[in-house]
Amino acid sequence: MSQNIQGIRVPDSALARQATELVRDTESDLLFHHSSRVYYWAALAGAERNLQVDPELLYIGCMFHDMGLTPQHCSCDKRFEVDGADAAAAFLHSHGVQQRDIDLVWTAIALHTTPGIPQYMHPVVSLVTAGVEMDVLGIDYQKFDAELRDQVVQLHPRGAQFKEDIIQAFYDGIKSKPQTTFGNVKADVLADKDLHFVRSNFCSIIRNSSWPA
Repeated sequence: MSQNIQGIRVPDSALARQATELVRDTESDLLFHHSSRVYYWAALAGAERNLQVDPELLYIGCMFHDMGLTPQHCSCDKRFEVDGADAAAAFLHSHGVQQRDIDLVWTAIALHTTPGIPQYMHPVVSLVTAGVEMDVLGIDYQKFDAELRDQVVQLHPRGAQFKEDIIQAFYDGIKSKPQTTFGNVKADVLADKDLHFVRSNFCSIIRNSSWPA
């Protein structure tokens, strides 16, 4: 049975167990522990916000969100978020999950690197992004008690060089398909028209996040 952290634990179901085994066998230690922490941050944020969410769907969304960075699920022409969403959809479909729930998880994974939108959507969608943003960018870091953070990190270690390692993992997963990284067109317009515009830098945000490592 999984560890209970402030009432949050990995769902005790065949679906969740098989998802854990699949992700554990497919992802590196770095991505597996990152995805596991994302689930705890997401579920804890949901509890804090009094959101009602299916824990199995939330767990699958969190655990599969970076599967598109793995060689087994990396396509040549799709964004890694879509590759991960497709992997989750195939897994859920093979277990007879309803299409509406598959679509929900697919959307949560596909949008997890698109800030400013998920928080207005279904709790599964908003919380997957919230969990990712907490673990990678340190967003809402101070809302989590230090003892609580330590419990999650002890269960799923970050590692002394997590920030640099996760940036490298992103790079390794997308370097072969740079055309898929086309991003926020509004930033492109501002960069073209405003000489004083300074883009936000994802890697700098990670390195300057509240996390000590």
